Amino acid sequence: MRFSDKVVLVIGGNSGIGRAAAAGFGAEGAHVFLTGRDRRTIDETVAAIPGARGFRADIAEIGSGTDVLAAIEAAHGKLDILFVNAGIGAFAPAAEVTPEQWDHVHNVNLRGCFFAIQQALPLLADGGAIVITGSIGAVAAVPGNVMYAAAKAGLRAVARTLAAELVGRKIRVNMVSPGPTETPIINRTEGVPADAVPGLRSIMTEAVPMKRMGAPEEIARPVLFLASDEASFITGIDLYVDGGCVEL
Repeated sequence: MRFSDKVVLVIGGNSGIGRAAAAGFGAEGAHVFLTGRDRRTIDETVAAIPGARGFRADIAEIGSGTDVLAAIEAAHGKLDILFVNAGIGAFAPAAEVTPEQWDHVHNVNLRGCFFAIQQALPLLADGGAIVITGSIGAVAAVPGNVMYAAAKAGLRAVARTLAAELVGRKIRVNMVSPGPTETPIINRTEGVPADAVPGLRSIMTEAVPMKRMGAPEEIARPVLFLASDEASFITGIDLYVDGGCVEL
């Protein structure tokens, strides 16, 4: 019960890694709030986590998270843990990337994540924790991944800078960067047709030294660790949870 009576907000908590983390926080006593874009999966997730509350928000739309923040303030007066997990995938060769595609990916994966954190900061209690979902794509030179990689690399810089700025408030800021993980995002990655997904999954699996993709719960467990008091002397890190992709 590491999170007994802690107030937790999971942005992008209605599927995949976010849903697994929200369930983990709830199982360990947290008051869980979560957001997502799809009302159906929000409701399904909330129904599976006793006491959880779900709100529809699109991280690309600055200000769309005001409802959940207002609800947290009204119910608890503060926020203890923020997990920023929302993101989209996109593939395109560098020569074919359009300004519109670039802006679309960065509005979610970088700009949206930064401003979601900024808006939550006044509510975040001193001594709290922020965890951000990054990606090994930020350091891996994968052809066709330039938009996503650049956004996640930028988000890594945001995490380090925030860690430095917030250390005076004893707020820890850390990043968890997954490798290939079996989440719904693989089925809706822009630039990858549905009939190409099995081939993409096979390529991703082969690239992992462990020769398998990760499960959402395997990424969520390190997220919970970094959000907990067990990680009280850890801030500013980027933890690769990738089956050995980066280091081996």
